[in-house]
Amino acid sequence: MSKDTFPFTPTSLRSLRLERELQDWEDARRALAHRRAMTRDPLPRAPRPPPRQQRLQQVRAPAPQARCRDTAVHNTFMCGDMKGVYAVLKDPAMVNALMETAQEEMAWAPEMGMWTLSSKMKQTSALRLAACGGRAGIVEELLFRGAEVNTDPGGNTALHDACAGGHDACVQLLLSHGADPEVLAADGSAPLHLCTSAQSFQCAALLVDAGADVSVRMRESRLTPLHAAARRGLEEHVALFLAHGADVAATNQEGETPLNAACSAAERPSEAGRYLRVVQRLLSAGADPRTAGRKQHTPLHNACANCSPRIVEVLLQHGAEARVANCAGYTPMDCLIQVVEDYPGQQPEAVARSLLNHGAEPVAPKMLQLCVLSPATLEVMLNSYTSIPACEWMDSLPAEIREEHRPFFDLVRRRSAGPRSLQHLCRCAVRLRLGGRCFPAVRELDVPRSTRDYLLLRNDGTLL
Repeated sequence: MSKDTFPFTPTSLRSLRLERELQDWEDARRALAHRRAMTRDPLPRAPRPPPRQQRLQQVRAPAPQARCRDTAVHNTFMCGDMKGVYAVLKDPAMVNALMETAQEEMAWAPEMGMWTLSSKMKQTSALRLAACGGRAGIVEELLFRGAEVNTDPGGNTALHDACAGGHDACVQLLLSHGADPEVLAADGSAPLHLCTSAQSFQCAALLVDAGADVSVRMRESRLTPLHAAARRGLEEHVALFLAHGADVAATNQEGETPLNAACSAAERPSEAGRYLRVVQRLLSAGADPRTAGRKQHTPLHNACANCSPRIVEVLLQHGAEARVANCAGYTPMDCLIQVVEDYPGQQPEAVARSLLNHGAEPVAPKMLQLCVLSPATLEVMLNSYTSIPACEWMDSLPAEIREEHRPFFDLVRRRSAGPRSLQHLCRCAVRLRLGGRCFPAVRELDVPRSTRDYLLLRNDGTLL
């Protein structure tokens, strides 16, 4: 049906014309992409820079870069509006245009002595916006039109943004078009440092396959990708980096190893399992659990401060020292005692038992009151003494706590300052004799299991 036989309105004619132009544009793009895919050779090695004199002779004033502050255009690239992208890219200068956004931020004004709203201009690019949103189709279109893959407006490249978002399809496109897998951002981080989510594992694998250094360090903090993966409890990432030669003994600016990073981050019980597997992988790769940071804080200090019983046991079995003190004079047992009230449901008694069985000193009697919310921990502590000390602090306990655990507190009161049984004194003598070898030595004794459990301070609710 032609315009002569049907009364088209001007709006309808304009719409038809735009649809036809868009279809012609798409057909031409596909045909050109097909021809390029059939004839494109691998990217050549970057040419060596010319000598200094020659470079000076070749300097030309760069063409002014296009700038765009239109939020609608920014959203077009970030949200994946392909029709909008085609419309914007009718201007070839928009492929590498500098996208600018003014944002209001609170800033401290010392001359006024108060916080004020300050306008700060942030810069990015169309390629960064598309990579950040995981829009692989738009990333491909921009690269096809000559987008500069290694530019870093705002301090990051598109590869950094794609890795931070876990968008492996975008990472693959960028690498295949010459993105540098080791490029550093303004803050000194490499793309591997930003692979910090479970979804980013494929991104990390692509970077490693492209030749990224798995032991690259951030400029100031000296963190390696292994530090970042261990702190997030990313078992697959840790295994990948270790398989490609990551330095398990690397220390950051604070002198901490990846093992210390993993132990310090294992705070929630729901995440304890994956952090335990990360710790086991690091120890199997040769990590030393005795390595301390600048504050002499060891992985065992951190694991005790987080009340992580399984991690504590694994560290001790691999040679961690139970009596070592940090720069503040705190031992791992001190770190545990300070958090018993915060983690009464995370088996602090198991942590205390492991420490005592590997040579830790019993806590001072005045510290026992910090264990009142965990009677099981208090039982382990009291059974490490040859005689139960006087516990005057029980008179100042809140009524609700005293009523909740009345049977056990009554037992402590009856036994307080009294003689212990000969059986218990024999246990104390054996443990004193074995010292730090108590746990492995008792496990090898040819005695009934109940006797081994008794020697290792297993909870049975009694104070003999």
